[in-house]
Amino acid sequence: MELNNIKPAAGSKRGRRRVGRGIGSGLGKTAGRGHKGQKSRAGGFHKVGFEGGQMPLQRRLPKRGFKSAAKPFQDEISLTDLQRLALDEIDLVSLKQAGLVGQRAKVVKVVKSGELTRKVSLKGIGATAGAKAAIEAAGGSVA
Repeated sequence: MELNNIKPAAGSKRGRRRVGRGIGSGLGKTAGRGHKGQKSRAGGFHKVGFEGGQMPLQRRLPKRGFKSAAKPFQDEISLTDLQRLALDEIDLVSLKQAGLVGQRAKVVKVVKSGELTRKVSLKGIGATAGAKAAIEAAGGSVA
């Protein structure tokens, strides 16, 4: 095989459509554009969503919802997750290595879901008031 012999697979490429080249081609005269009107003219088109002057659908519908840009960088874990984790000192890196939070997480918070019976020490991780009370009741600390 040589570089000058390389060709695309048979049937994978199709010739471009040559319009306005006589009636025998099937696309002569109006060249598939129909008769008159804005869409038949060169450069005569309009923006996406334009409805001929009628109020467009995207403007008739009410605005709704919000997507936080910070969401991919926030995560939460439960007391049950802390119970399962076999470490006494827990920080963001150890949670990422254990696969309990996403790799992009920058802020992690412990929520009070489940039970914690062993002593754990949290470093650089937040906790809700209930979770903090449960961790301290088990002899741990939140820094």
